Order: sequence, then structure tokens, then C-alpha cells
Amino acid sequence: MSVPNPLWQTFLRFLAPLMLSNALQSLFGTVSNVYLGQMMGVDALAAVSTFFPVFFFLFAFVMGLSTGATVLIGQAFGAGKHFRIKMVAGTTLAVGLLLSISVGLVGGLLSRQLMMAFATPADILVPASAYARVMLLTMPLGFTFLLMTAMIRGVGDAVTPLLALALSTTIGLILTPMLIHLDIGITSPAWAAAISNAVTLIVLGVYLLRKKHALAPDAALLRHVRLNRAMIGQILGIGLPSAIGMVVMAIAELVLLGLVNGFGSDATAAYGAVNQVMGYTQFTAMSISIAVSILGAQAVGSGDRARLDGIVRTGLAFNLVLTGGLVALIYMVPRAVLGIFITDGAVLDLAKGLLFVALWSSVPFGLATTFSGAMRAAGVALAPMLLSISAIVAIELPSAVILSRAIGLQGVWAAYPIVFCAMFLLQMGYYLLVWRKRAIQRLV
Repeated sequence: MSVPNPLWQTFLRFLAPLMLSNALQSLFGTVSNVYLGQMMGVDALAAVSTFFPVFFFLFAFVMGLSTGATVLIGQAFGAGKHFRIKMVAGTTLAVGLLLSISVGLVGGLLSRQLMMAFATPADILVPASAYARVMLLTMPLGFTFLLMTAMIRGVGDAVTPLLALALSTTIGLILTPMLIHLDIGITSPAWAAAISNAVTLIVLGVYLLRKKHALAPDAALLRHVRLNRAMIGQILGIGLPSAIGMVVMAIAELVLLGLVNGFGSDATAAYGAVNQVMGYTQFTAMSISIAVSILGAQAVGSGDRARLDGIVRTGLAFNLVLTGGLVALIYMVPRAVLGIFITDGAVLDLAKGLLFVALWSSVPFGLATTFSGAMRAAGVALAPMLLSISAIVAIELPSAVILSRAIGLQGVWAAYPIVFCAMFLLQMGYYLLVWRKRAIQRLV
């Protein structure tokens, strides 16, 4: 009789390709910004950075949708109800396509007005609007790609999404400098992303069909690509609170960006570079949270509460080691890391100071998302969302406004550690004092 692998090994086998996937997603954006910064200058980097909160705001909806779908797929997989997997996936794709096409068309037509509303500096308004227009119009491809890779992880397969992202990233990194040299300009990364997503979706579909994967786009799945009202209700019951939480976070980012823009385009460029660096530490933390949510959903599906508790403890430990370790490494060589994005010495010095203020807060952020991920695995998403929103509205935004007036640009960045520490305490308190005392049951 074989001895079961320790939980940390199972967790690591799922987490490693998941982290690599998120790193690849970050890599394309990072290298694209390097291409723009090195080949087109600081103004190009600032223009693209201005769109980042808008991108996050719009993708929050599909991220929430994928969260609800992944939890339900994980529970169905853990319970052995494989026939429910394609029903969840088909409904999710139908909603995602409808949403992304609508957002893409409306946003693409109003991209300039959108950038103006976010107080984009006048000297970068035209390129920022052009970049936003292409990103918005090609968003259905990005939405579909994100949904498919997320749902595949729900059945415990983190390798296939990694392979898909590796292909997409490779295509994008080859195309971006080619398009820049062809004088496509600041929209080069956006067009490269669209083309790479389209090609990878085709290859992924063929691969899943040949492997007879649980989420292969076969006739059974295509029959379920429709708006199933009952299934939509279950998906949105988990996904909508998650999406709202992300939207509120995105709105807060827009407010902070408005404050940063008030200090000039150098501050905007520094904001973009620091966000890129913090993106890696936060994606590490979010990868751990996703692993907790998916593996936890499978434990809920099989009715194993003890395993769910063990998954939470493992997630917390991995956050301290991995997220904390990456933060420490970046603190050792901040100029080298930021110098990848910035060539201007004054902007580099400014970004370094801001990085020291905010980067460490990725650790409490990761601990907070571990607790919320565990509760989401059991279908409980509303309470964690309300706690996060409360922290953002009552703590982060007032702190940023007050401190920016008191101490300048660094005060904006000081709001990050303040709010992430508050989120950690709130999520942990609710998990230990309320949620953990309740019975859990699967939803599918």
C-alpha cells in the first residue's frame, strides 16, 4: 500500500507551475515595458503605465468570473461529478464572451475620454489613448484565454496552463520588438498580446482535444456554451463578490494614480516601474492564494475538512518563505531591479525610495489572501469581500490623501502597507473566530 505524499509536496507540485504561469504573465508585461522604456523613452513607459489601473479594473470582472467557475469545477472534481465540469465551463465562457465583447466595443470607442477622466498628463494623453484603444478592442481574446487557463487549473492541472502561457509569452516577446521596429509605436505590446492570445487559443484547443482533457472544446462543452441561469447564479454567487472586491481595489488604484499624476510625469513613470516590481511579489502571494482556493475546493468536494485546514497552514507557510524571500531579495538590489525599467537617473532614485516604503507589504497581503482563498473554496466570498472593501474605503484612501498632503509622494505609497496589514488582521480574525466554527458543504 502506497504512502500518501505529504501535503506540502502536493501543494508545491501544484504551486510551482502556477507560480511559473503567473511569472510568465508578468514577464510579458515587464519585457514589453522594457522594450518601450529602452527603445521609445520614459514618456512611452508613462503612457502605458497610465492604462494599468484601467486594465486591472476591466479584467476584475473576468477574474471574478473565473474564480467562481474554478471553485465549482474544483468541488465537482473532488466529488467525482465530472459531468458538471463542462456545464460550469460552458456557462462561464458564454458570460465571459458577452461581457468582454460589450466592454471592448464601448471602451474602444471612448478610450480618449477614459484616459482624460483619469487625469492623464497632457504630454502623454495621445499615446496613452491609442494604447488603451487597442487593448480594449482586443480584450475578448484576453478574456477567453484567462478563463480557459483558470478553469483548467480547477481539475488539478496546472501544467497545461503553464505550457499555454509559455507559448503565448514567447510569441508576444518576439512580436513586440518587431512591431516597434515596424513603426507600429506604443500599441506594439497590445497588438503582440492579441496575436499571441489568438494563436495560443487555437493550439490549446487542439491540444486539449487530442489529450481528451476534461475541458477539451468538444461537442459536449460547446453545447453548454449558453446562458444557464441556474449555473450563472452559482458562479456569480462566488465570483461576483470577488469581482466587486477587485473592482473596488482597482478604483482605489485609480484614485492613487490621480494623486501620483499630480506630482508630474516622472512620478507616473516611477509609479509604473514600482508597480511592475510589486507585481512579482504580489503575484507570488496570489499564486499561493489560488492554490489554496483550488486545492481547498477539491477538499470541500470530497468532504475532507481536516485536509482543508492543512492546506491553509501550508499556504501561510509558503507565503512567509516564498513571498518574504522574494521581497528580501529585491531589497538587496533595488537599483538593479528598477534599472530594468528606468534609464533616467532622477526617476530611478525616486522609484527606489517608493519601493522601500511599499514592497514589504506584499507579505501581509499574501497572508490575508490565503485566509480569503480558503473561505472562497467553500463558496464563502461575500464576507471576505466586505472586509477588504472596508479596509480600502475606510483606511487606504483616507491614508493616501492625508499622507500625500503631509509628506508628499511617499505618503501615497505608505497607504499600501497600512491597508494590507489591516486586511491581514481582518481576514485572519474572521477566519478564526467565525468561519472556522461553521460546517462546510459543497455546492455542486
